[in-house]
This record gives sequence, structure tokens and C-alpha cells, in this order.
Amino acid sequence: MSRPNGTGQSKKDWDLSGKKLKSLPQSLLEQAEEARRLDLQRNKLRQLSGISNLVHLRELNLSRNELVDFPLEIRSLKLLERLYMNQNNIKVIPEDIFPHLGKLHFLKLSTNRLPKLPLDLSQCHSLTYLNLSNNCLKDLQALVGLPKLKELLVERNSLTELPAQLFQKGNSELTLFKATGNPLRTPPEEVCDGGVRDIQSYFAMMEEEGPDTHTTAWTVKTMFLGSSMAGKSTLCRSLNKGVPMRVEEEDRTEGIEISEMEMEGVRFLFWDFAGQEEYYLTHHVFITPRALVILAVDLASYNMEDPQSYKEKVCFWINNIQLRVPASVVLLVGTHCDQCQDQDEVREKKRHIEENVRVMLEERKEVLQLQQKNLKDNADPSLFSEQMSELDRLMEYHLQVLELVPIDCTKHEDIVKLKEHIVRHILTKDTFPCAERTLPKSYKEVELAIHDLVGQNQIPQHGIVSFDDLLSDLIPHLELGEENVHSILRYLHRIGIIVWYEEIPALKDRVFVQPSFLISLFKTIVRHDLVKQLEAIPRDALRQEGNLLVHRGTWVDDFREKGTLHNAATRILVRRELRRLGLDDEDLVEEVVGSKTKEGTLLSLLQHFEVCLPAKVGSPLNPAAPEFKPGEKQWKSSNLARGDTDGACLFPSYLQDNRMVVQMWGEDKLDDINVYVYFLPEVPHGFFHRLIIKTCSLYPTHWIGKDHCLLSSGDKLVLMREDNKDGDPYIQIRCKRPETSEFRRSWDLFLSVMYKLVVLSRQWPGLSQHVHTPCKEKGCTAYFVWRDWQDLTETDIYDLVQEEKQLCRNGHTRRTELLFPKDPVINKSEGK
Repeated sequence: MSRPNGTGQSKKDWDLSGKKLKSLPQSLLEQAEEARRLDLQRNKLRQLSGISNLVHLRELNLSRNELVDFPLEIRSLKLLERLYMNQNNIKVIPEDIFPHLGKLHFLKLSTNRLPKLPLDLSQCHSLTYLNLSNNCLKDLQALVGLPKLKELLVERNSLTELPAQLFQKGNSELTLFKATGNPLRTPPEEVCDGGVRDIQSYFAMMEEEGPDTHTTAWTVKTMFLGSSMAGKSTLCRSLNKGVPMRVEEEDRTEGIEISEMEMEGVRFLFWDFAGQEEYYLTHHVFITPRALVILAVDLASYNMEDPQSYKEKVCFWINNIQLRVPASVVLLVGTHCDQCQDQDEVREKKRHIEENVRVMLEERKEVLQLQQKNLKDNADPSLFSEQMSELDRLMEYHLQVLELVPIDCTKHEDIVKLKEHIVRHILTKDTFPCAERTLPKSYKEVELAIHDLVGQNQIPQHGIVSFDDLLSDLIPHLELGEENVHSILRYLHRIGIIVWYEEIPALKDRVFVQPSFLISLFKTIVRHDLVKQLEAIPRDALRQEGNLLVHRGTWVDDFREKGTLHNAATRILVRRELRRLGLDDEDLVEEVVGSKTKEGTLLSLLQHFEVCLPAKVGSPLNPAAPEFKPGEKQWKSSNLARGDTDGACLFPSYLQDNRMVVQMWGEDKLDDINVYVYFLPEVPHGFFHRLIIKTCSLYPTHWIGKDHCLLSSGDKLVLMREDNKDGDPYIQIRCKRPETSEFRRSWDLFLSVMYKLVVLSRQWPGLSQHVHTPCKEKGCTAYFVWRDWQDLTETDIYDLVQEEKQLCRNGHTRRTELLFPKDPVINKSEGK
């Protein structure tokens, strides 16, 4: 859409966005016959009197206004092709509007308050794109019969069932469908996550098998979280066996343990997560939404007088759960009650924890409300409407933290009491609406067939099988087509029964029928005692890999000092674990750990999930830094080839200091380009290290520290730091002030980092982030807030702020290109 210029508006294309309009301007209505495209987003419109005169409009953008009622006059716009109504407060759409919009093919109604749709929406026959996300819809029956609909988005509504007719092959053109964040039962959300093909397959099986064969299953993934030695494993195993099960310290969980049990017809998939900080690296791989979280709190060591005790044992975990799975249900379980003085102490600690949690959740809500108010108080709040909508979405999440249940795991009656308590909450739909799911019987048959194949040793003990072999074993016995088996396997992967990383090219032909085996591989190199494991590598294992004791010493030193683990050491550690498990198949060893010329499955997974980064180890600097070449003054970079015998993996979370980064960067200067990205309620654990891995994949020349990272693109450097200012956590991004002709290049480098940050942050749905640029005046505490920028195109981002200079609240003036993305050279040439 063209923008207004010095000579006035185009008669055809009108851009009236962000003008604080409360009604349509007379100048527009006087030229109504000419108007073809009209942009009215980011205004204060509550009614559209006169819009019916614009009968030749093809495109109308009314997003981010204050509309409560859908304007009836829009039905007069019979040539309209694209309509944006998102981010308003529309609660009702009357009948007899959409049948008149015969040419409308694009409709965006997301982020409103719609509880239902007009029944005649299905008469909008040209519609190909429809976005209804972030509403209050309970059914989609009104959409059945749209003949050309290809893309449908209904995320974050209140849908429990989808109409089968919407997905019928032959009658449906749908190619894209997204429904994340609904309490879906038919089909379950894990089926919908597979897209249109899996939903069609689901309904086809439902119809073919008939209603009498459908099963209503209650399946709950249950994640046991909590600090180290909180009693998670004791709790998990005691629930599983139904009797007290003592777990000795030396038998505590390393990585994750998986088990399964049934209680009162509810199937529980138990995932027991180790509590040591080192294991948090892989939690994001396995923690999923729609799960019951059992948070174990050691009451015996809990100290009501020490705020740090609450922070470490409860607050840290609740915060991370809220960030990662903000709509989940958390059951607090107080453990080690038998080690408390008496029941009065237990009751006091229970009250203390519950009150602190209540206050914590209230404060979280208040912080979001205050942030909303701050944005609304800006001179032009329409510039921040995207951020305000994001805050609205966060306010709608409701993390349910159930009352704390104190448990003495040495008493049988306490185990029984806890089991009954858990089942009661699961069967309460208001508490846990996603446990019930309707499935064709074929889903259970495929799962049982896999178990049979394992039991009959047709699948190896380790459970790694090629996808084609698994299909050839399953299809003849189940009378299911290949596409249906594909869909069912995707579902089993999403609920945690099997692991199949279809999205990873190197692994799409491998299915892990035993997820616990895969986790046992992870924990060989992502563990709290890795130095001890390296030091214990015997001489014969070293020789088999062609190494000596001196190499082992180097591996230990490099890991301690540089956070790098040599590939040769990884191969030895994993090989030892496989032998411990009784798996000495050389083909398996090579597939999992790789060789000197080929990367194995394990490293592929760890790199895919951004746990580690391929690195060189030949340099005495940071292992990912350039190498020294004799006779040359400069350090020259070299590309790392996969399978390099001198290769290693860098684990940023194991780094201890920032010396090398600080040395390469030098001193901060006031005129550096400098942006703070603030995170509420906190920077998620491991976020910065994953950001390092994402950005280092863009820029091969880089230096990494504990909470610093320096990237190089030619002669340009950009620095990232994780920091905390007055209790507000943020990530700082900065680069040296460029020459006038180089601002665009510097901001391009800057923005590439920020876009990676945005992509990563989407994995934490409960996270709120805000971008500020501090004033450049020494000692000034003022800052400049970035307006909505994430949806802007590459061209528009440099028009984020059009003024040449900015004035802070303390009266200091600075050029815009030092504060926001701006290219002063281009802007000067445009002004000529």
C-alpha cells in the first residue's frame, strides 16, 4: 500500500494508519468512488459511518482499532477482496453480511472476542484464507461448505471438537490448519499438530471403523520436576508401584527416566527429570504442553526464614513452567515430611509456600497490567498495539497451581492418598480439560503391535529401527494404509510413546521405539559429573580410539577451561554406555556415536536442539575462534567440516568466564549502537546459550563466554550480553558506531541477531519481551521504547521512526540512526 506523500493522498490508495481517527475523514468520503485500498489500522475507530460509499474498495485494513460491533455497512463493499479486522474487541458478527462479499478471499479476524460465527459465513464462497485465532469460539460448524478455503487458523480458542466435514477429502481444499491452544478432544491436539493430512486420516479411520469402536482414552503426560534430591524419583517410583519405594542417593535420576502406569482408567506417562542444573540443557527437548507437572519440594530442608530457599526450591520452577507451558497444571508435593520435627512444622511450611506462590502469581499479573498501562500512556499507543495484544494474550493464560500435598513416602497410606488426589484432579474437566481424547481403535492397535514387535525381538533391544522396516512390519498385520500408519506414529511421538524426529533430515528414517534409550545416550555427555567421567576413561578405551593418556588430560582441560568436549571423547563415553547396556553392536555404535569421518545420531540431535555447537579445538583461544597461522599477524578463520578429526562440540553453558570476549571487544563507548531486550518475568534458563548457538551458525567467526558472545561479519562486530539491571533481566546487543555510509550494514547485522532472538522466544509462550534503547548522554537514565517491529518487512523496518533526531525525556537530542534502525544516507538522498 502506498504511503502519503507531500502532495497528498493517492486517490486509489489511502494510508490513514496511526492518525488517531475516531471517524472516517470527509476528504476520503468525498473521493469514495476512487478509493481501491484503504489502510485504517492503528486508529481509535468504534464505528464506520459512511464506509458503504466506498463501493470500489478491494482492500480494507481495520486492524488495531476499538471496534466492538462488526460494521453492517461492510456488506455494501461487494468488490472487497481482502479484509483485516484483527485486534479489535468484536463480540458479535450479524447475519447477512458475508453472503454479499462474493469476491472476498482473505479475512483476518484474529484477536477479538468472538464466541461464535454467523451461520451464513459459509456463503462467502471465494474465501481462501481465514484467521480466527485468539477468540472464544466453541465450534466451527459455520465454516463447513466453504469450497475454496485453503488456510484456516483457529489457535487459542475454546474448541473441543472439529467438524469432520471440514476436512473431507474431495470436498475440502484445506492445505494449512493450525489449532494449537484448544482443549481438543476430537481429534486430540496432538493429531491436529500433524496438519491437514493427519486430521483427514483421523476422521477417515473414525468413519471407516464406525462409532461403536471408538475409544475414549484418558492419557496424561506427567512431568516430575524439582531441585536435586527433592525426592522426585522416590515419588515417581512409589506412585508407579503403589507402595513406598526408597531411592538411594547413588541411584538418583541422571537425565530423565520414563515409566508408565494406570490409575482408575487414566494412563499416566511418567517423565522424571533430574534436578541438577546441568540437565536443564535438555529439558526443553522433552517438556511439552498439556501435561501435569508434579513439583516436588523438600519440606525438611525448606527454610521459611531464607528467601533463597523459596526461590531455589519453588520460585525458579514455577517461573520456568509458566514461561514454557503457561496453561499447565502444577501439583505441589511436599516431600521428606518424615524428616520434619512434627506436623505443625509441615503445616506452617505448606502455608508459607502456598502464600508465596499466590503472591508470586498475583505479582506476575500486576506486572503485565502495569506494562499494558505504560504502553497505553505513550503519546501514540497505536504504535504499540502488537505489544499490547501480546500482553492481553499473556493475561489470558492461567497457570493452575494446586494446593500443596505433604507426603511421607515411607507410608503406604500417603502414597494411596496422593494417587487418589491426582486422579480426582485429572477427571475434573475444569482443572484438566485436555486429558480426555477420542481415538479410532487403530491408534491403540498400532501401539500394541509395536510392543509385540519389541517383545518378539523383531525390533532390537535398543529400539532404533528404520522407518521403512517398521512400516513393513506393521502394515501387513494391521490392514492400514501407509498414510494412516504415518499419522498414528506422529501422534505416538507427540504423546511420548515413541520418538521420531521426522523434521530432522538426517534422522527422519529412524524411529526410537524406546525413548528411554535415547535419553540414556543424552545423559552420557550432558551430565553433572562429566569431568569425573572423562578422568575415568581407561587406557584401553583410549587406544581403541587411537588416543593416549595425554589426550585424555587435554580433553579434561579443554572442557574445564573452554566448555568443549572433543568428538573422540564423546565417542568413547557413548561406546562405554552402550556396552554397559549390553549393546555391543558395532553398526549401532557407529550410527549413534559416529566415526572420525561421520557424525553420529547423538551429536546431530544435540546440535538440532541447540544444546551444543560444532567447534575447532586446535586454537589456544576459544575453540570456535579463528586459528593462528605462523608468519601472519592476524588470526584467520577456518571453516569446520563435519567429521573433522580435530573436531569438538562447544557447550556454552559450561563456560566459566568472559575473558576472551572482553579482550576482543574492548571498551564500551557511549556512542555504540546499543539496545536492551527486556524479558518478563525473567530470561528463561538456557535461553542465552541457545541464542548463542543460533547466531553463531550465521557468523562462523565468533568468540563465546559465560554470558557474552561476540560475532564478526567482516570488519563489523556485534556483542551480546545477558545481564540484570535493578532486578530487570535483559539481553544487551551492541556494536561500535559506524561511519555514516555504514549504518545500514551495521543495523542489518544487529537485526539478524534480534530476529533470531524473536524466533527462539516463541518457544516460551509465557514470555513477554520489550525493546529499549538507552539515551547516549553520560549519566542519563532515559530510554527510547521500540514500537511494534516484529511484523515489519525488511523495507519498513528502516521507517520504524521517520524523524531525523530524537529527544529523550531529560532533554538530550541524538540522531535517530544511533537509537533505531535508520539509514541516514538513503534518507538524505530521498530528501533531495
